[in-house]
Amino acid sequence: MTKEELNSLSALCDVIIPEDEKSPSASKVGVPDFIDEWVSAPYPQQQEDKKRIQEGIVWLNAESKKRFQKEFADLSEEQKTKICDDICYSPKAKPEFLNAAYFFTCVRDLTTTGFYTSKEGTKDLQYIGNTPLFSFKGPPKEVLEHLKLV
Repeated sequence: MTKEELNSLSALCDVIIPEDEKSPSASKVGVPDFIDEWVSAPYPQQQEDKKRIQEGIVWLNAESKKRFQKEFADLSEEQKTKICDDICYSPKAKPEFLNAAYFFTCVRDLTTTGFYTSKEGTKDLQYIGNTPLFSFKGPPKEVLEHLKLV
């Protein structure tokens, strides 16, 4: 992807997963680079995603200029949210925003995949993975009662 495309993509990824008190934003953990790597693969799914994302970025910047006379990356957070609110859920998107909604879904899925498989994302989830435990006392009594095992 071009530098300009990655700039717009970074801004969108940060709308999807912004920085908060627990973790950095999607762009700070390298999600745009993850997506760029994903769409660079020569496989049909990745090439379809590349086309959808590149066309979506063109739409995103055109819509930003139409509404606010700026590129998407240069908009305020409120302005970015206004555009994203129109495309964030394809079943409720207006017909003129349907292709953009499919683009948003693709970027959202890749953003969450990239973020939550990063070191910071797994920390945010409090995922400990295959960590050996020194002891295991079994499931809590409430769980066993709920499952009618006690």
